[in-house]
Amino acid sequence: MGAFSIWHWIIVLAIILLLFGPGRLGNLGRDLGKSIKEFKSAMNDTDVTPEKIESDHSKTTTTASTTTTTTAAPSDKTKV
Repeated sequence: MGAFSIWHWIIVLAIILLLFGPGRLGNLGRDLGKSIKEFKSAMNDTDVTPEKIESDHSKTTTTASTTTTTTAAPSDKTKV
């Protein structure tokens, strides 16, 4: 009496379907697939290195510091 037979699995699947419903199971499967896909893409992403993060950070600081401001020259007002 080791493994479950096909009838045991059918009964278990029927109970799960009754408990969660087909909508929730579909959403659960879709969300699980998306998370696995994102995990795999993150594992294969070679651009996320400390050097890349540092260069991205330096780009944002240089663009923020390149804004120029002009000041008006003081006017020569003489008292009359």
